[in-house]
Amino acid sequence: MTKRDFIGMEEWSPQEVDRLLDLAARVKAGGVAGGLERKVLAMVFLDPSLRTRSSFETAMFLHGGHALVLEPGKGSWTLETEPGVVMDGTGVEHLIDAARVLGRYADALAVRSFPKGPDWNVERDDRIIRNFAKYCDKPVINLESVRRHPCQGLADALTLKEKLGNPAGKKFVLQWAWHPKALPTAVPASAALAAAHLGMDITIAHPPGYDLDPADMKAIQSLAVLRGGSVAVSQNRAAALRGADAVYVKSWGAVSRFGRPDEERELRAPHRDWRMTDPGTSLVMHCLPVRRNVEIDDAVLDGPYSAVYDQAENRLHAQRALLLTLIGKSA
Repeated sequence: MTKRDFIGMEEWSPQEVDRLLDLAARVKAGGVAGGLERKVLAMVFLDPSLRTRSSFETAMFLHGGHALVLEPGKGSWTLETEPGVVMDGTGVEHLIDAARVLGRYADALAVRSFPKGPDWNVERDDRIIRNFAKYCDKPVINLESVRRHPCQGLADALTLKEKLGNPAGKKFVLQWAWHPKALPTAVPASAALAAAHLGMDITIAHPPGYDLDPADMKAIQSLAVLRGGSVAVSQNRAAALRGADAVYVKSWGAVSRFGRPDEERELRAPHRDWRMTDPGTSLVMHCLPVRRNVEIDDAVLDGPYSAVYDQAENRLHAQRALLLTLIGKSA
């Protein structure tokens, strides 16, 4: 049987994603019990987590399964991730061996790994999550990688459907925000893909130099066209926000300065005013964790138009649907 991985939302057909979202709504409403009995999910966290780890552990428990968590270097061996390397350094166990062994123990493997190297042309290949998928013979779930956070994207799509009814044709603004450090582009790319899947009219607003990776933009545009939506880019924050039905506030680093932190910091420095202070009547979204009063003001996060905590809850329900689809029973 051919296994199915979940590396990026766009790698599943729109119809398959629609079925996931429909199942997530049924799960959230209490319409599905069990389905993961005697199933095991192994999770490998090469980077920190709050929502991702706790929501997946909870999802497995709620449906009768078990989740085990490994943090290489903290209770399990440090991992070497480079193929073909002579292992005379700090890595004790190779990714290839870990992937193969965990595939013998668990029904699915889930991995989180942020970008580490200095060269975007290398990092953008997303080799760690792709190699886990290559060497593990069980389904591999992306818990956030260099390029994608598809579980967050599923939760975002579910939230937009709940809050906006039929989101097709409504305005979705992905607004860059200033942050003390350069963050990965996985979440903003996945959020835009979620809105594209729903057929929304997307505006990506950011200062000069903060374009998303061209391949990510191509994927967003292709999906938007397929689903009847559109994509625009603006460097005028006020104009972009005008008439927005939903605003997704998120910081990300300049890929053109990737691996050159001093240059990236200099590029980012003048744009501290890119902060959400007043959403008007627009729905406000953020993946969390959020720097309060840096990315979004307290009054907005805690205000009547904030959907941030609904998004966080929906991580659980979207992932329950994903696990039931990949390794369980949903009926």
